[in-house]
Order: sequence, then structure tokens, then C-alpha cells
Amino acid sequence: MLRLISALVILSAVLAGTSLNTWANPAFFPDDTKKNPTAEQVAESAIFIYGSRPVLEQIRRNGVERGRIIRFSTDGKTEEATYERRFVRGESLDKDKIRLDQKMPTVEYSLVYGAGKLWGIINGAAFTPREDAAANFLSQHQHSVESLLRYKENGSALTLVGKDKQKGLDLYILDVVDKEKHKTRYYISSKSLHVLWLEYEEAPSPGATPIKYTRKFYDYRYAQQTLVPYRSVLLEDGRQTQETRILTVTYGVKVDDSVFKNPEA
Repeated sequence: MLRLISALVILSAVLAGTSLNTWANPAFFPDDTKKNPTAEQVAESAIFIYGSRPVLEQIRRNGVERGRIIRFSTDGKTEEATYERRFVRGESLDKDKIRLDQKMPTVEYSLVYGAGKLWGIINGAAFTPREDAAANFLSQHQHSVESLLRYKENGSALTLVGKDKQKGLDLYILDVVDKEKHKTRYYISSKSLHVLWLEYEEAPSPGATPIKYTRKFYDYRYAQQTLVPYRSVLLEDGRQTQETRILTVTYGVKVDDSVFKNPEA
């Protein structure tokens, strides 16, 4: 199946009159755009590196991710949790189904997203998550690497802000704005086309002062021929508040639809 998908990708590129290298690395952009690629060329090149659109759609249609989350509070204390994230990919991000089960030393609970709604489950009963917990969950879904990889499906607009060099890294800076006007700025390595970090601003609650969030990505590895950052760090106004480490991720696992149902529905 993967060989067939790869062949289709190659065939599509040939039919479009574009070599694979054109999309795989900006060093191979056509001469007229080599120095000034378009926003779409940068985005499509990154998508190809992460696995290509057909492969990502086929392989990441559903799956299970397990890992560890460490949260850092303002008083210097840390809270550690293990998690299991099950998902089914929809036509766009807002149609995804996600269940995040978290286990901490004193409590276990789940956050479930489906049909554009979010609720919690604890001891088999549904509950309404705290406003900050709900906002954090939704923000991490809306402002993610997936938001870039699926920009067309989401109907998002792209703007190439420009090129920059920070800490010795040559970067493309790309803004992605979805239909709900959520804006995410991506810092993409011009060498590897990996998303190194992203930034966005959001108010933690209505009327509150917006916070600048930065999520940095590390330890990129290939999982079933798609690229995955196994470690990420979240900063709020420059202060690290969370670190996530993926231990295992498996795509193509059948996820029963019942895990996404509200027990009170």
C-alpha cells in the first residue's frame, strides 16, 4: 500500500510538471522562486518532508499516542502525568475526534473532543472542564504542526512573512490563519523544513490580557514513514510551563467510536 501511495505521489508530481526535489527542499525551488519562494511552496515542501499529503492522510487517519507530560507551576513545583491520546482524523481539524486520558498520582480523568465540542469524563461521569483546561486543550489542537500540514483542508490562509536567521538557523517565517481567525506563526528550518517552533497569542479567559505562547519541537523521528517530534516544550510569555514526551505512537489502529461518546448524551 505504501509503495502504491509513493508511486501516486511521484506520478502526481510528474503530471504537474514539478520534480519531487522542487517540493522536498527549497534549495531545489525553480530558479525564479529559489530566492523568494511563495508561502504555498514553503508549506507544500514541509508537507512533503513530513510524509506527503497522501501518505499523511492514509497513515495518520487514526491512532494511539502514549507519553508523559510535566507541568511547571509558578511556585517552582512540578506535576507529572502519563497520557494516552486516541484520535480519528476528520475532514478538517474541527471535525477531528480526540480523547486524551491523563493519569496523575491523585486523579485520573479524560478530555474528549468531538463534533466541535469538548467535555470531560471522570469515574464514568461527564463533567465540564475548567475554563483554563478547556482553553489549553483547544489551543494545542488549533495551534499545532497539524494545522500547517492540513492548511488546505482547514481552509486556512498562508502568508510568508519572510526569511530570518536566529541562533545560527536559517528560517522561513510563515503565518497560517484558519477560518475562525486563529493565527499561528511557524518558524521552519530552510534546511530541513522541520517546524522548529510556533507562536500564537491568546487570552486565557474572556477579557484577560493575551499571553504569548511558544511551542518548541525537538527529537524528530519517523513513525510509519511520517515525521513526528517526540518532544515539545510550551512557554507562556517566555516561561516554560509544560514539557511533553511521546513514548510510543502507532497509526492505523482502529479506535472504537464509543470512546468519544458523552456518557450523558
